[in-house]
Amino acid sequence: MDDRYSRQILFRPIGEAGQRKIQQKHVLILGSGALGTASAEALVRAGIGKLTIIDRDYVESSNLQRQQLFSEKDAIDQMPKVIAAKNRLCQINSNVEIDVHIMDATGNTLTPLLNDVDLAIDATDNFDIRFIMNDLFQKHHIPWIYGSCVGSTGMSYTILPDQTPCLQCLLNAMPVSGATCDSVGIISPAVQMVVAHQTTEAFKLLVEDYDALRSRLVTFDLWNNHYQTINVERAKKEHCPTCGVDPSFSYLDYETQTKSEVLCGRDTVQIRAGRDFNLEDLAARLTKVGEIKTNPFLLSLEYQTYRFVIFRDGRTLIHGTDSIDKAKRMYYQLIG
Repeated sequence: MDDRYSRQILFRPIGEAGQRKIQQKHVLILGSGALGTASAEALVRAGIGKLTIIDRDYVESSNLQRQQLFSEKDAIDQMPKVIAAKNRLCQINSNVEIDVHIMDATGNTLTPLLNDVDLAIDATDNFDIRFIMNDLFQKHHIPWIYGSCVGSTGMSYTILPDQTPCLQCLLNAMPVSGATCDSVGIISPAVQMVVAHQTTEAFKLLVEDYDALRSRLVTFDLWNNHYQTINVERAKKEHCPTCGVDPSFSYLDYETQTKSEVLCGRDTVQIRAGRDFNLEDLAARLTKVGEIKTNPFLLSLEYQTYRFVIFRDGRTLIHGTDSIDKAKRMYYQLIG
């Protein structure tokens, strides 16, 4: 066994047998922000066999305070987060297979990527995608680990299909705050605490030490010195539309998926076109509209007081407004 993992192997619950299992497993991470980058680094350093990372966004300077795989150059170049993350992760451990996707996560886009996934980790920032994940992973019997943080607070819970309450059960029993990082801020220790809980649970699942799994929801507030674990077994509902006796998986229906959405607390609207863009043609067409910056993955356009960021996969982020109507109007004026 490679000496680089010797200290991990010395930890008896993992050992050589557990290390071999880790190196044979495939983990999917949804999101490449604060939680996603820290979880990805922990798994890559631990020798995970394959890691798939999905994110729709690019690196900005405000990310650098807590999103640990990114550099100032990544922000200047507006590098897609998954590309910047992969570049750094490959430098950390070249033996790990790392697959990345610059895309919006939906039921349709995620399904082809699930064939050999052993575990998924939630590193998203909104409940639209979490409910899709909840339905999708329940349907495909993939365990996943929920995590969220804002301010100095955070929470985590391990969801096992057919065994534990699902996310919809939990949120029906315990509504969560609508606060976001952009409205109340965040400190990096809160991120690391959530990641510590998520990745520890991940290691337990990867080495198949199921008896050691934490069955409770954990919540904390580091600044105010609060830490709590909550027994949520009674939250499981017999007729839950996701994990009940007759599931409908309603969040996987096309009609329930957002086509235009205001991104979490960011004064930004995303519009999905349903087609790929030829960025070279767009750049030629928009060059007289405003200042343009491009890289192999996206086009950025400064227009009046707004910034358009256009991805090849048909998505456009319109920064500077939280009005979907206004964003659509400018989108159709400039892009068509």
